[in-house]
Amino acid sequence: MGVELQRVCVFCGSSFGARDSYRQAAVALGRALLDADLTLVYGGASVGLMGAVADAVLDGGGEVIGVIPTFLLEHEIHHESLTELVVVESMAERKDRMAELSDGFVALPGGLGTLEELFEMVVWSQLHLHHKPVGILDIDGFYTHLRSFLRHATEERLIREENLELLLFDDDVGSLLDRMRGFDPQPIGKWLDES
Repeated sequence: MGVELQRVCVFCGSSFGARDSYRQAAVALGRALLDADLTLVYGGASVGLMGAVADAVLDGGGEVIGVIPTFLLEHEIHHESLTELVVVESMAERKDRMAELSDGFVALPGGLGTLEELFEMVVWSQLHLHHKPVGILDIDGFYTHLRSFLRHATEERLIREENLELLLFDDDVGSLLDRMRGFDPQPIGKWLDES
């Protein structure tokens, strides 16, 4: 069946991180979205990997929707050249709005905020609050330890195998977008057993 992607939400760092490959991946993702005529939805900032992915789309004439809470807007880190900037009151409202606007989600390297956004979208998928693909672009093994931990939690019977598969890990932008388009969520229960 698959998913029709028109808008992709990207979660990523507001810093560049320790490796230039992270910035390069943000640019590559932005260009891939542009080439596929996909709109970028993201957190609205002009800095770090967030700014890099937005600039890559905008530089090619693509559409970018930023969603930013008022307290960050007051710090003047918002991007001033976006197609649309949606201003909300809270971080929770920001996530809700980004999810509402998007057909799928991709995480680039990032910190605690990126992880929090990523896992909320996976939990919503697990609870059948949406049926949208959630991808992780694993650049230079950035998410290798996270993947190992999730595998460990699955082996410890705290995550179902089927729910672990809700996260699409890939190290190639084009392959990840293809897998997201082909995503066909199956109804899965949340709990391993009743005991």
